[in-house]
Amino acid sequence: MSKQIRWGIASAGKISEDFVIALSTLPATDHKVQAVAARSLDRAQEFAKKHEIPTALGSYDELAKDKDVDVVYIGVLNPQHYEVALLMLNSGKHVLCEKPLAMNKKQVEGILAAAKANKRFFMEAVWSRFFPSYQYVKELISSGKLGEVKDVNVNFGFPLAHVDRLQKRELGGGVVYDLGIYTIQVSQWAFQEKPQKIESKGTLNAEGIDNDVSATLTYSGGRTARMRFTSKEELVNTAVIKGSKGQVTLINFWSPNKLIDIDGKEKEWIPPKGKHATNYGNSEGMRYEAEAVRQSILAGEVENKGVTYADSLLFAEIEDTIRKQIGVLNKYDEE
Repeated sequence: MSKQIRWGIASAGKISEDFVIALSTLPATDHKVQAVAARSLDRAQEFAKKHEIPTALGSYDELAKDKDVDVVYIGVLNPQHYEVALLMLNSGKHVLCEKPLAMNKKQVEGILAAAKANKRFFMEAVWSRFFPSYQYVKELISSGKLGEVKDVNVNFGFPLAHVDRLQKRELGGGVVYDLGIYTIQVSQWAFQEKPQKIESKGTLNAEGIDNDVSATLTYSGGRTARMRFTSKEELVNTAVIKGSKGQVTLINFWSPNKLIDIDGKEKEWIPPKGKHATNYGNSEGMRYEAEAVRQSILAGEVENKGVTYADSLLFAEIEDTIRKQIGVLNKYDEE
């Protein structure tokens, strides 16, 4: 098998564009963007021209059937993750699907069942976990340098009242889905066990969609992760992980090039820039998850230890619990 993997991109939106730009920072001998598909062929062609992609397609079905594509990156809107992931897996493609993986745990179970049935590699794109800074924190914890993890305090907020995909129900809006996934995953990265108790409160917009949530996750021995995520205002956006021997702080914790180590000194890892400017800050860091996917596929793995199937199920379960507690249910919960 060639060591190059050939990517297909499902959706020609901003996040997909950033993923393609991140791929351009990796060796072309390892990663090739072979095709892009959008619901509008014009949009796909425009995207393909800008990013020098050989094939532009006007439907996801065509991408699923493209024999020159090994793995599909899914960057569609949240409510479409489920159907597009099933389509690709059932067509024999490996899949990297944007987070939040689906609208609830039941949908996540359906996607993972398809991945297992088709024996394809599948991962939820929790890109944060593949940053060198996250790998460094993992080493601090596993080596015992941080001691026993006692407490995580994480905040994630931006003024996003104008962003429809966060505010509108039919677009899969809500801060639990878009921001909560990040605060939940970093807490799980630190504690590596299922929380024993979840307590949350939040406020909703006029459509009944969550726009500001505070939650406490309690783990064994009374250890806690305290989090707030909001689309109302900018917060400090750090994750502070306190252990019995010291603490470490991830700065801009969702995509951190920088952390404050146990000794109080800053450590920094800067990803290279791509051929174009990204739409969102530091998206070049998606290169790390892309390379992890390549390594897993070449090794014949169906999941990656950075974000396992069990991780994705637990993220969805925690998200569902918080949504239920703050009173945000959607049509997918009733199905």
